Amino acid sequence: MAKRLSKLIAFFWLALLFSAFSIQASPFDSLSGKNKFLNVDSAFAFDFQQNNQQLTLKWSIAPGYYLYQHQIKIEPKSAELAPFTLPQAQTHHDNFYGETLVYTNSLDIPLTLTQASADAIVTVTYQGCAEAGFCYPPETRKVPLSALTSGETDSASSSASTTSTSASQPAATQESSTESLPFSPLWALLIGIVAAATPCVLPMYPLISSLILGSKQRMSLGRAFFLAFVYVQGMAITYTALGIVVAAAGMQFQAYFQHPAVLIGLSALFILLALSMFGVFTLQMPSSIQTRLTQWSNDQKSGSTFGVFAMGALAGLISSPCTTAPLTAILLYIAQSGNLLVGGGTLYLYALGMGLPLILVAVFGNRLLPKSGPWMESVKTAFGFVILALPVFLLERVVGDVWGLRMWSALGVAFFAWAFITSLKASASWVRVLQIVLLAAAFICARPLQDWAFGAPTASVLPSEGRFAYVSDVSELNQAIAQAKGKPVMLDLYADWCVACKQLDKETLSHADVVQALSGTVLLKADVTANEERHAQLLKQLNVLGLPSILFFDAQGKEIVEARVTGFMDAQAFHEHLKRHGIVH
Repeated sequence: MAKRLSKLIAFFWLALLFSAFSIQASPFDSLSGKNKFLNVDSAFAFDFQQNNQQLTLKWSIAPGYYLYQHQIKIEPKSAELAPFTLPQAQTHHDNFYGETLVYTNSLDIPLTLTQASADAIVTVTYQGCAEAGFCYPPETRKVPLSALTSGETDSASSSASTTSTSASQPAATQESSTESLPFSPLWALLIGIVAAATPCVLPMYPLISSLILGSKQRMSLGRAFFLAFVYVQGMAITYTALGIVVAAAGMQFQAYFQHPAVLIGLSALFILLALSMFGVFTLQMPSSIQTRLTQWSNDQKSGSTFGVFAMGALAGLISSPCTTAPLTAILLYIAQSGNLLVGGGTLYLYALGMGLPLILVAVFGNRLLPKSGPWMESVKTAFGFVILALPVFLLERVVGDVWGLRMWSALGVAFFAWAFITSLKASASWVRVLQIVLLAAAFICARPLQDWAFGAPTASVLPSEGRFAYVSDVSELNQAIAQAKGKPVMLDLYADWCVACKQLDKETLSHADVVQALSGTVLLKADVTANEERHAQLLKQLNVLGLPSILFFDAQGKEIVEARVTGFMDAQAFHEHLKRHGIVH
C-alpha cells in the first residue's frame, strides 16, 4: 500500500511539473514552431519603487537584449519632477542607425518628485531589441504615485537643485566611446590646420606674431615658442569652453537629434554654412562686437605671459568670415554627441590646429609660410565641400540608403568636377596626371546616378518598395486576403524603429532569388511605426510578439502557422524556408 501511494505521489509531482512548464510556454511558440525570443515583460522586466519624494524606475534586462536610451520617455501627470539626466549608456552599432546608446543587463533611473497629488501618475515609455535581430514595439507603463505631503514637497523642492547637479555628473565623466558621431575628433585638428590656410587667416599670422612677441629685438627661440604656445592655449581655452557648453546643451536634447524634422533643419543650416564658404554670402560676427574685442586684445601687454594669454582668449571669440562657417559646423556637429569630453576635446584640437602655423611663424619667421595667392580661395571652397558632407550624413538617416548613396554620388561628382576645373589654371606638367585622376574619380562617383537615371543593367538586389500593398489594421488585412483570388499571401510586419526590419527588407526581401520565389505570392506590408491603437490591435489579433515577423496565408486565407518567420533571416535561409513550406512560384 505504501509503495503504491509513493508511486501516486511521484506521478502527481511529475504531472504538476509538466503542467507548470506547459503553462510557462509562450502562446507564440505554437505559432512560430521554434520561437527563440522572450516576451517583452521577460526581456525587459519593469518595476518601480517610491519612497516619499524619491521615485526609482527599474528595468531588469535579459542577456542578449538592450533598451534604446533615446526611446525612453518619462511624462508626469498631476505631478512634477525635478530635472534629471538618464544614466550613462553604452555604445551599440546598428547597421542602419549607426552608433546608438543602449542599456543592457539592468537600468535604474532615480527621480525626485517635487509635487504629487492623490491621482498622480508617471507614464513611462521604452523600446528595445534583441541582439539576434528582433525588436519589440514601444511599451508604455503607468506608474501610480503616492501623494506628497506639504513637508515632503518642501523637502523635495530644496533638494531638487542638488539632485539635478548630481544627476549630471555621470554625463560629465562619459568616456569618448559613448559618442555617436561618425568622424573622430582628431579630424578637428586637421580642419583647424586647413582653416589656418584660408585667405582671411594666413596673411594675419605675421602681424599676430609681432603683437605677441612685442618690440624686443632679441628673443630666444625658447621664449618665442613659449609665448606663441601660451597664445594658442588662451585661444584653445575659449574654444574648449564653447565646445563644453554646446555639448551640454545637446545632451539635454540628444533624443530629439534622431527626429527627421531636426535632422532636416540641421542639414539646412550646414548647407547655408557651405554656401558661405563658396562666397554666396558673408557670415561673420557683427563688426561692432569684433571691434570691441579687438580693442580689448590690443590693450594687453605684448611679450608678457598673462597679456599674451589674454590676447589668445579674446582672439578665440573673434571669428573671421573664413572661420565662422567651419566653427559653426563643428559646434552643430558635436551638439549631437551630448558628450562633454568630446565637445571640449574637439574644439581644443581645432584651436590647436589653427595655432600650429602661428607657432611656426613666431619661432622661425615668415619664411616658412607659403606665399599668399588664389590657392587660398581654393582651400576655402574645398572647405565648403567638407561641410556639405555633414548634411548628406544626416539626411541619409531620413531618406534611406538608396537616396543616401545618390547624394554621396552627387557630392563626389561636384567636388571632383570643381577640382578638375580649378586644376586647368595650372601649367605644371604633373597637373595633367592629377587631372586624369580627378576625371576618373568623378566618373566612378557618378555610377549610382547613372544607375538611377538609366537603370542598372543587372541587379542581384531589387528594391522591395512598390511590390507590396500596404495594410494598417485587421479589416484591411482581411479584405486584402479575400481579394487575393486564391493566391498565397505573405504579410511583412515592419516599423522604422526596428533595425532588423530594415536589414530584412534590404538584404532578404530585395534579393533576386527571393523576389523570384515570391513572384506568384500576394505581398502585403503593415507599417506599425506609429504604434497606434489599430496597430496594437493588429499585432494582438495576429499574436505577434515583436518585429520583424512574416506571416503566410494559403489560398483559403488561413495562416500557414509553421511557416511564420520571427526575427531576421538571411536571403539563403529565407529561400530555403519558402521551399520547405511550398511557398515557391
